[in-house]
Amino acid sequence: MKKVCVVTFAGTNCDFDTKWAFEELGCEVSTVWHKEEELPEADLVVLPGGFSYGDYLRSGAIAKFSPIMKAVKKRADEGGLTLGICNGFQILVESGLLPGAMRRNENLHFISKHHHLKVVDKENKFLSKLEVDEVVNIPIAHAEGNYYNTPDEIEMMYKNGQVLLKYTDEEGEIKNPNGSVDSIAGICNENKNVFGLMPHPERAMKELLKSKDGVKMLEGLIS
Repeated sequence: MKKVCVVTFAGTNCDFDTKWAFEELGCEVSTVWHKEEELPEADLVVLPGGFSYGDYLRSGAIAKFSPIMKAVKKRADEGGLTLGICNGFQILVESGLLPGAMRRNENLHFISKHHHLKVVDKENKFLSKLEVDEVVNIPIAHAEGNYYNTPDEIEMMYKNGQVLLKYTDEEGEIKNPNGSVDSIAGICNENKNVFGLMPHPERAMKELLKSKDGVKMLEGLIS
């Protein structure tokens, strides 16, 4: 049985959803409070969505100083699988575990709805159970999901297979909800063991929730 550790910060509100999603996939899931200094044994560490520290300064800007982040960084630097969802993605970017920066949505409004994504690269564990150009339907809920990086860095990320997901319509044509550069919705690091995305796969686990496309995403990380 795979072991998953979910990190909870002050203001996190998707930790129980994330725990439930991985338990649905047959994992043993533990949670760790952000003031702890050590991570439990785990095959995957997840930083879930929410509003850590109320998103003050910038989303994730304060959470990166939490004691647990030293252990998260150490585990990631050693090759441990790490996933950041929404606020977790923002924290990983602020911590330097993922490249780029997050800005306010282009329209300056909080966005909460289902949105389609297209798979750009599947040569990684996270999207290994999906196909390139496959379109999935995953909820988004964020105010600072506008991903940015410089043109040179974006070019390098494409060459390295680090751009994983793009916002599209149901047909796979670009439909950008927040202004993210090149409509990017999810990325990974160069070593392809740290992953981040703004959409919430843990909210797309059953047809009752209008989509179960998140299942294949999360399954890839524990296969």
